Amino acid sequence: MSMETGFYSIIDYTVDGAGTQRELVDAFAEIQERWVRFYPGYRSARFHVSTDGTRVYNIVHWASEADYRNFVETSDTEGRVVAIQKALEGLSGKAEARMSGVPTYTVIREVGPGPRTTGS
Repeated sequence: MSMETGFYSIIDYTVDGAGTQRELVDAFAEIQERWVRFYPGYRSARFHVSTDGTRVYNIVHWASEADYRNFVETSDTEGRVVAIQKALEGLSGKAEARMSGVPTYTVIREVGPGPRTTGS
């Protein structure tokens, strides 16, 4: 298994049920399509929903931190923020951002499938 290197932005929301999860994923996928996916270095946006209906994670993968920084510096941040706010207001349920600080990360280690190891 090869480790997917790159730079990630992880967006975390709490929601009030599975219906709101689906609505938030649909709205944020549309925002990725309209505002983000065509920037150089953009690799993907993955959406994860908790099985209990309370969380949504949007993991945006960039080729490098420089590509992400270029996006931040050159994109229409104001327009995107307005689109996000409008999407949140259009939900039938409640969604609340859970990020604190800058939600950006780099991969430093990944453990893939392989044989069982024995302890010392």
